[in-house]
Amino acid sequence: MEELFDTPRLLAPSPEYLASIKVFPLIPAIRREVIKTIDTPLTWEHLTASDVSFSIVRPIVLKFQRLKNLSVVYACLVVRSYFLGESENNLAYAGVNITRANLCELLAMKLLSHFASDHMQLVATLTTSWNPLTGATSNFVDEVQQNLRCDEADLNNPQSALEMAISTKSTRFLSSPVTQRVVNDIYTGRVIFTTAATRSLLADNYKHRGIQFYDWREAPFLDHYRLRVPKYGAILEFLKFTVLLVTFILCLSNWNPEQINLWEWVFIIFASAFALEEYTASTEHGWGIYIANMWNVFDTTFIIIFLVYLILRIQGVVDGNHASSEMAFDILACAACILFPRLAFFAVSNTVVVLALRAMIAEFIFFIGIAAICFSGLLFTLWTLAGMATVVEEGKPDWTLKSISWLMVQIWFGNTYLSFAQATSFHPVLGPILMTCFAALSNTLLLTILISILSNTVARIDANITEEYLFQFTISTIEGVKADALFSYAPPFNILAFLILKPASWIVSPRALHSLNVLLIKTTNLPTLVAIGIYERYLARGQILRESGKSAAFSIFSSLPRQIKNIPIIEALVGSTSANIYEAIFDVEVEHDTGLFDSDDDEFPALRSIVNVSHPTSPTSVRTQRRPESLAPSVGVRRDPSPTPRLRTVSNLEQASAEFTSQKSPLARLFVRVPSDNAVSAAATSVEASVRKVETLVDEMKHLPLQRMREEMKELQDRQARIESLLLTLTRGMRQTDLDRSH
Repeated sequence: MEELFDTPRLLAPSPEYLASIKVFPLIPAIRREVIKTIDTPLTWEHLTASDVSFSIVRPIVLKFQRLKNLSVVYACLVVRSYFLGESENNLAYAGVNITRANLCELLAMKLLSHFASDHMQLVATLTTSWNPLTGATSNFVDEVQQNLRCDEADLNNPQSALEMAISTKSTRFLSSPVTQRVVNDIYTGRVIFTTAATRSLLADNYKHRGIQFYDWREAPFLDHYRLRVPKYGAILEFLKFTVLLVTFILCLSNWNPEQINLWEWVFIIFASAFALEEYTASTEHGWGIYIANMWNVFDTTFIIIFLVYLILRIQGVVDGNHASSEMAFDILACAACILFPRLAFFAVSNTVVVLALRAMIAEFIFFIGIAAICFSGLLFTLWTLAGMATVVEEGKPDWTLKSISWLMVQIWFGNTYLSFAQATSFHPVLGPILMTCFAALSNTLLLTILISILSNTVARIDANITEEYLFQFTISTIEGVKADALFSYAPPFNILAFLILKPASWIVSPRALHSLNVLLIKTTNLPTLVAIGIYERYLARGQILRESGKSAAFSIFSSLPRQIKNIPIIEALVGSTSANIYEAIFDVEVEHDTGLFDSDDDEFPALRSIVNVSHPTSPTSVRTQRRPESLAPSVGVRRDPSPTPRLRTVSNLEQASAEFTSQKSPLARLFVRVPSDNAVSAAATSVEASVRKVETLVDEMKHLPLQRMREEMKELQDRQARIESLLLTLTRGMRQTDLDRSH
C-alpha cells in the first residue's frame, strides 16, 4: 500500500468554484481549432513528431493553457467523442476524423501535464463530474432539449474526464504517467472524493465530501468510506465470488427436484444479491463504461443463466413439473463454465495471456455473429428445399429447422463428410452445389480469416500490452469508486439494505436517511472495518509495527552464519544479500568528492591563460601548454622575444587550501566562509581552491598579449607624436630661412 500518512494538506477547489467553471464554451472552440488545423490523415507517430508538435500542437496547447480552466481536459475528450462518431458516419473522411480525434487526445495529455504541479488541481481536473452544457445560453439549451426530445432533468448527465476517456477508449491518455498517478492514488485510497449520486438505486447525498488526501490520524477508526476504496473492494470481490462459488457447488450437489432445500435457498439469496450489485453498477456508471470491462460480460452472462434457472425452477415447483426443475438445474450447471475461470483469473486478471484471451473472445463472438447472419439465407434455402423434397418423395429424412442448423454447425467446425453425405437429401442437383459451397466457405475461407483476425488481435495486444493493462486497470478503479449507497454493503446484506432504505427514502428526511445508512453499514461490515482500521494504522507500509517487525526479522537473518545464508532455498525465499548492498549504496549520501578525477578536469568549458605566475610545486603538478594560435599577435606587432612558450604551474589542492587559509583576499571574504565543521571542510576547501584559481587568473590578465599590445600601441603613438613634433619644428625652421632669404 502506498504511503498515505505524511501528505501535506492541500486546499481543494470548493464545490462553488467548480460549479462556476464554464465548460460549454471550450467545446466549440476546441472543435474549431482542430478542424482548422487538421485536414489530412496523420498517424499518431506523425502527430507526436517534433516538427508537428512544435508547429501545430504547442500553439494550441499554449492558447488553451492561458485560460486555466480545469474542464479543458474533459472538453478535449468530448470533442474526441464527436470526431470518433463522425469517422463512423462519414467513411469518406474517416481517416481525417480519426486523426482529429487523436489530436484531441494528444491535446488532453498536454493540457493535463500543466496541472501536474498542483496535485490537488490535477485530481480535481480528472475526477470532477462536468456537465457539458454548463456555460451555454438558455436558447442553446432549449434547442438541444428539443432535438433530444427529453426533459430538462435528462440533460443533467455529468461525467468526469476519466469516465469520458474510458468511453472514448483513450488508452494513451489513460496510460500516461500523469493520469496513472491519480488513478493509483484513487486505487490505494490516498485520494478520497465522492460524487453526487444521480443515477443510483439508493442515493445518499446528504453529506458531500470534497476532494481530500486521506490521513488516518484524522479519520475515525470505523471509517465506512474506506469500504469504497478500490483496493479493498477488489479483495472483498474475491471473497464474494468465493462464497458464491461455494454455495453454487453445494446447491448442485444437494438439489431436489421436488422442493427447494436449504443450500438452494442460500445460493438463490447470494446470486440475487450478486445480480442486484451488478445491476446497480451498470446503472451507476452507465452501460458503456460497465461493458468496457470484459469480466462484466461474464458476470452478465451468469446473471442471465441464473434468471433462466430461477424462472424454470419456480415454474417447476409451483406446477409440480419435474421436467422444468431438471431443465433449470441443467441450465444452472452451465454457469460453472463462467464461475470457475472467473475466480481463477482474479490472480492473473491483467496478464498478456488473459488480455489477449478477452480480446480474442470478443472478436470471435463478433465474427461468429456475422457468419451466422450471412449463412441464415442458406439455412432458409435448405429448409425450403427439404420441405419440398419431403412433399415430392417419401422416405427422405425429415429435416427440421433445428436439425439443419445442427448439421451446419457440424460442417462449420470441420465435419465436411456430412455435407457430401446429406447433400442429395435436400435436392438432387442444388443440394450438392450448395453444400459444397458452404463447406468450402466455412472450412477454407472463413476459418482462415478467423485465424488471421485472432492472430492480429494477439499481436496488437502484445504490442500495446502496457496501454491495454492500464486501460483495464483504470476501468476497474473507476468502477470501485461508486456513489450508490448499496455498494457499501456486502452480499447478501445489500438486499436487506435495499428493502429497508429504499422505502425509508420516501418517508424520512435526508439527514435521517444518512444516519440510518451509516448505522447499517457499520453494523453489517463491523469485522471488515476493524480489519481495515488495524491494517492502516499498524500494518501498512511506513507504520512502526511493520517496520520494527522487518528490522527484527532482518537482524535475525543477519545473525545467521554465512553458510546458512547461502543455502539456495533460503536465499530464494529471503533474497540475496548483494541486492541489499546495491540498494544501500544509493541510500547513503556521499558527503564529499570521491577524488576519482582531478579538480582541473571538471572545468568545462574553461578559459586557459598563457602566462601564469610560477609557484614552487612538485614536479608532478607542472603542466605544459602551447600558445593558442587564436591568441598569437598579428603581423606588424612586436612579438615576445622569448622563443619558448611559458609554463603554467598548478599547485595541488592541499597547498592551495593552506595558502588560501593563511592569506585571504577581499574576494574570498565576500564569497567564501571559513568552514566550521569537519563534515564540510573538504567541500569548502575545494571552493576556496577554485576562488584562488580565479584570483590567479585575474593577476595573470596583466601579462596577456592584449595588455602588451596596448602598451606597444601606446609606445608607437608616443613615437609618432615625437616624430610629428620634430617634423613640425623642422618645417618651421625651413620656412623661417626662406623668409630671411627673400628679405
